[in-house]
Amino acid sequence: MTHRARYACGSVDHALSRRKFLGTTGGTALGAAALKTGGVVATLSQGASANAIAKQDYRVVVFNMHGGLSQLESWDPKPSTRTGGPFRAIPTSVPGIHICELLPKTAKQMHHLCLLRGVNTSEDDHGKGAYMMLTGRRQTPAAEYPQVGSVAAKMLHDEQTGLPGHIIVTPGGGGGRGNEAAYLGPKFNSIHLGGDKPPQNSNKPDAIAAEAEARRHELRRKINEQYLTQRRSAVTDAYTHSYEQALKLMERREVFDVSKESQSAQDMYGNSELGRQCLVARRLLENGVSFVQVTHSNYDTHNDNFNFHIEQVGEFDIAFATFIEDLAQRGMLEKTLVVVLSEFGRTPNINLYYGRDHWSKAWSVVMAGAKVARGAAYGQTNAEGTEVTDGQVDHGDIFHTILRAVGVDSSQSLMVDGRELPIADPAAEPIWKVLV
Repeated sequence: MTHRARYACGSVDHALSRRKFLGTTGGTALGAAALKTGGVVATLSQGASANAIAKQDYRVVVFNMHGGLSQLESWDPKPSTRTGGPFRAIPTSVPGIHICELLPKTAKQMHHLCLLRGVNTSEDDHGKGAYMMLTGRRQTPAAEYPQVGSVAAKMLHDEQTGLPGHIIVTPGGGGGRGNEAAYLGPKFNSIHLGGDKPPQNSNKPDAIAAEAEARRHELRRKINEQYLTQRRSAVTDAYTHSYEQALKLMERREVFDVSKESQSAQDMYGNSELGRQCLVARRLLENGVSFVQVTHSNYDTHNDNFNFHIEQVGEFDIAFATFIEDLAQRGMLEKTLVVVLSEFGRTPNINLYYGRDHWSKAWSVVMAGAKVARGAAYGQTNAEGTEVTDGQVDHGDIFHTILRAVGVDSSQSLMVDGRELPIADPAAEPIWKVLV
C-alpha cells in the first residue's frame, strides 16, 4: 500500500510519516540536548533504595504502538457483531482465551501473556493520551512528570554496565537525547537509536590516535573538576555524565550491532525493521539496559483500517512472538516486564472510509513477564466493545502495575527541591489481581 499518510487524523502528532515518526533529535550520545530539563536532584524519601532494587536485575520493555492500535484487530476481537470487522477470533495456547486471527504466532505465546481488556482512559487526543500512558498522569500546566522509561532508569539501572539505562529504538532515531525525565534530571532522559543501528558518531575517528584521545579527555576532566568546585548543579553533572557515558558506550558499541548475532537468530526475528529492532532490544537487555522502548507506528487508521492491520499487525506478530519466546527460552522473561500499549484504541464503529477513529473508553493493553500473571485475561468489554463491563483500569493503575511488576514500591516518593513527590499517582493503585 502506498497511501499510508492518509490514514492519520492530521494532528501535529502525525505530521511525519510512520517510518519517520520520532525522527532524530540530532547530535550524538554526548548531546547537550540532555540539558533540556531543570537542574534538580531527585532522591528517594522512603521505601527500598534504587541500588537494592537494581540488584534484582529487573528490566522493562515497552512496545509503543503509536497512533492507536485497534483492540478489535488484536487483543479483544468481536467477530460476527455489527462493527466487529472481517477477522475471526482464534484460540490461543491458553484454553478459553481468543485473540484476533492476525496474531497467529502471538496466540501460541499466550501462556506468557496477560491481557488487560478493560482499559478506560477517557482521552481521545494523541498527545495527551500518549503522555498519560507513559507517565501515568493527566497532563497539566502545573507540573511535568517523568515518563516510565526515566523512572525505570533511575530505580533499576546499574551505571557500571557502561550503557544508558533508557533507550528508545525507533526508525529515524540518531543517537540524540530525549526529554522525558522531568524532575528526575537530564541524566535519565532517553537515547534514541535509529532502528538497529548504533548511535551516530559513537566510533573514534581513525585520524585521532588513542593516546591523543586519552590526553584530550584527561584535560577535559581536570577543567570540569575546577569548574564544578564552584558551580556544581544537576545540569553541570549532566554534562559530565553525558561525556563519560558516551565514552563507555563507544567501548561497547558492538552491543548495538545485530550482525554479531547468528544468522539463525536474525532469520528467526524476520526480515523486517521491527524484527531487527526487537533483536537489538534483546541484546540491550542482556547487557544491562534497564528500559527499552520499541516504537511501531502509525496505527491511526481513520481510513482503510482492515487492510492496514493485515500488513502492520502481521509484521508485529512475527517480531513480538519471537521476542517473547526468545526471552522465555533464555530465562530472561522472569526478570523482564514486556508491555504493549498505545495512546488509546479504535472505535467499535466503522466509519464511511472503512476506518476506525479514536476510542479510549474500552481498549486493551498487554503485559508479560516479571511479576505479572501468565496466561491471563483481566477485564471485559460488552458484546460490541463499546464499554468496559468488568475489571476497568486506567493509565494510573497501569503505571503503578508496571513499577510493582519489577520490584519497585509504587507508593514511594522522591524528594525534589525539598518537596516530596509520589513516583506514581496516589489516586491510582496497582492492578493487584494480575500481580504475582
